[in-house]
Amino acid sequence: MLRVAIDGPGGTGKSTIAKAIAVRFGLEYIDTGAMYRALGLKARRNGIDESDADAVKKMLDVTSIDFVSGHTHLDGEDVSGLIRTNEISMAASNISKLAIVRAKVDEVSRYLASTKDVVMEGRDIGATVIPDAEVKIFMTASPDVRAKRRYEQLLAAGKEADYDTIFNEIQARDYQDSHREVSPLRAADDAVFLDTSDMSIEENIDAVADIITAKTGRSA
Repeated sequence: MLRVAIDGPGGTGKSTIAKAIAVRFGLEYIDTGAMYRALGLKARRNGIDESDADAVKKMLDVTSIDFVSGHTHLDGEDVSGLIRTNEISMAASNISKLAIVRAKVDEVSRYLASTKDVVMEGRDIGATVIPDAEVKIFMTASPDVRAKRRYEQLLAAGKEADYDTIFNEIQARDYQDSHREVSPLRAADDAVFLDTSDMSIEENIDAVADIITAKTGRSA
């Protein structure tokens, strides 16, 4: 089997790169971050405090998440276009602190990784979710580069954006993700570090593809 784990903080381009790698190598793309975002969206929609474990547990019991042709489905609704806002990013980070939430997402992720070749991206895939993955990559980039990327992404989608706000939120989320008690953001001991600050998207994709080929001998 070929399982590729791509970890790193927000704004490093993990989703874009993972999707392209899935196409190149014929893998199933699993966006674990989208699962947390979907749960954060549902909590916000229903006025649930993301830190209230009891309320979140009740929500989880009546929640389904699936991936259909690269789109995230929450309780049967395609929410792919609703979960990429800064507000939902923070909701996802908040709700992901709960052990019951991470356990549920990890359970689904491990099942998918046990049944097919996958590329999976998130915060702790290589270190916690599938530590036996054949390829582990930790992508990073400077906070200002990540803020600029997110800013341009939102503008391109026709959404309002403020660079300073995005920059501050990225720094806040980095700290929160790195310091939470349950599965904090961290690189697996045997992960390959890849700084994408000065890379174009195509250069990033090629770099990840080269790592996969070097590690496994499998060509795109």
